[in-house]
Amino acid sequence: MAVSAIRDIASARRLVVKIGSALLVEDGKPALLRLQSLAQDLWALREAGVEIIVVSSGAIALGAARLGLPKGGRASLADAQAAASVGQVVLAQLWAEALGKHDLTAAQMLVTLGDLEDRRRYLNAAATLERLLEAGAVPVVNENDSVATEEIRFGDNDRLAARVAQAAGADAVLLLSDVDGLYDRPPGQAGARLIERIEGVTPEIIAMASDGSSSGLGSGGMTSKLQAARIAERAGIMLGIINGTYESPIANAIAANRGTVFLPVRTDNARKAWLGGRLAPEGVLTVDAGCVDALGNGASLLAAGLTDVDGAFQRGALVSLHGPNGERLGQGLVEYSAEECRAILGLQGSEQEDRLGYAPRAAVVHRDHMVRG
Repeated sequence: MAVSAIRDIASARRLVVKIGSALLVEDGKPALLRLQSLAQDLWALREAGVEIIVVSSGAIALGAARLGLPKGGRASLADAQAAASVGQVVLAQLWAEALGKHDLTAAQMLVTLGDLEDRRRYLNAAATLERLLEAGAVPVVNENDSVATEEIRFGDNDRLAARVAQAAGADAVLLLSDVDGLYDRPPGQAGARLIERIEGVTPEIIAMASDGSSSGLGSGGMTSKLQAARIAERAGIMLGIINGTYESPIANAIAANRGTVFLPVRTDNARKAWLGGRLAPEGVLTVDAGCVDALGNGASLLAAGLTDVDGAFQRGALVSLHGPNGERLGQGLVEYSAEECRAILGLQGSEQEDRLGYAPRAAVVHRDHMVRG
């Protein structure tokens, strides 16, 4: 069944539920009553035939409290890594106990950005998720913050949830927040209106979001949720935002049909959805106005349209594509190193061989290895 409203969540085939630190940790201690309420909701969905994957935050906050670290364990990278190492043990135990009360088996799965950026490792993660669901387990996924660095990490579990949904072939993602969804202005302001249905994350929609986590515990905010929605919509996955602070929050949102739903606006094939969801480009290729038009019509990126190259990358790397005014056009896998791109910048095909010393490739970024947006 197509999932197009919050009430349809109960009819989803496979659902990823993301739960943030603020909902699971209070004053450094587990919010046990809320966790038990969430477990009850997840059990009810399972009873309705929905396969569940949980993306759970909370490890750093729990570990920081155990170790007595300042600023919730986020004073330094070393503190965050140490806190995560301790907190993951606590978090896994909490989920195992909460789900176990409903005869559900929790399976811990820790991933890094590289696990979902590298195609082979991405497919391995997808296979693991599939086998766990076949076996009846509830995968509980988190970023492996004990080894993640500031430069190589998701940075928030909203985007991780969308990437996990891609890998698992889910048809819906549900992000639990401390507000009912996306409002047209800060929800505390007079006249703020909840936007219940969004078709495509446009610049106007992004302008409505605010950065940062209101709790101070997590690393996400509404902006990260919109980034997650963009990843999901590319893969044909619905994404919903609901208020997780209520008792039985999922059941409550379904009954009231209250929240914000982002409808998928395209369905890329599996490889292009993976490519479009990648989060760590290694460089930027800037193109001229003529090339922008050509790319818009489905053409490959040719050296003749290149005007600037930024970064140090090798052939096969992920790069962002920008227009002449700095606007982001998309991203793709480059056929040349950064040095080679600079050497053939602006050249026609006949001129490239002399500069490279070998016959040029068909494109700098081939359309089959490129996604727009």
